[in-house]
Amino acid sequence: MISSSRAGRPRASSRETLADAACELFLERGYDATSVADITQRAGVSRSSFFNYFSSKSDVLWSGLDDRIAGAVEDLSAVPQDRQGSEVRRILTTLVADFAPDSLALAMTNASAMGLDDELVQDAALRQARLSAALRDLALRSGVTPVSADIVAATWSAAVLAAVRAWAESGAGRGTVSERFDDAVRAVDALPWRALTR
Repeated sequence: MISSSRAGRPRASSRETLADAACELFLERGYDATSVADITQRAGVSRSSFFNYFSSKSDVLWSGLDDRIAGAVEDLSAVPQDRQGSEVRRILTTLVADFAPDSLALAMTNASAMGLDDELVQDAALRQARLSAALRDLALRSGVTPVSADIVAATWSAAVLAAVRAWAESGAGRGTVSERFDDAVRAVDALPWRALTR
């Protein structure tokens, strides 16, 4: 019997292959000296295959987290007003759950060697802003002032990105992003808010 499955690599495999190839090249040549053509050649896939998965070279590193943030943004937009507190915590906890070591963790750990320091800062800010905007919208729906909404949203989105960075920098195989997020939540709770307003 002939199988009806399509020939070629499974989608996840090609995506992972591209990410692995990109990280290898970033380590060998540096980020700026690596082109999309270099990545596709190393991965053994076409340029169009690359753009089926990623919109830019830097998205190779962020795609896993981008998928999680997109899911969180969608979930945050659907939170009922009467359950915001518990739902926000659940959504953010889900966002950071079950992270596996990936190209982003490798890049954060080897940013200098890959020539990615500035790129990672800029890209992290974009991801934080995307999550912060969704959190701000939710906070505004609950009736808080725009200033309070900005502060709450920035704080919680920073906690998520700080957890990912702390996890990667401590060695992605050591502990979990969820554990680092719990640390970030404790840090937020322990902030000396009153001392800052005196």
